[in-house]
Amino acid sequence: MIHVQLPIHLRVLANIPSQKIELPVDPPITINRILDALESQYPTLKGTIRDHDTLKRRPMIRFYACNEDLSHDSPDTPLPEKVATGAEPLYVIGAIAGG
Repeated sequence: MIHVQLPIHLRVLANIPSQKIELPVDPPITINRILDALESQYPTLKGTIRDHDTLKRRPMIRFYACNEDLSHDSPDTPLPEKVATGAEPLYVIGAIAGG
């Protein structure tokens, strides 16, 4: 099982009570495959993390795993082994901006 942590506003939108989400994902474990599984299990998230049409990451969303920012990596790049085995979560973070 893959572990995903979402920000509170996305958990509220999808009515997810737990901070950590467990998803079955077939290898290779990539961001796109995790997001496919997440949107399949929680359809209200479709279009919130990535664009409906292009499936590109929304500008104010970031992906982190194993203390690395994976936001600008290809979403089809296999994730670190610790994420693939469920030892570490994939963090979906809402970026903060302001002035």
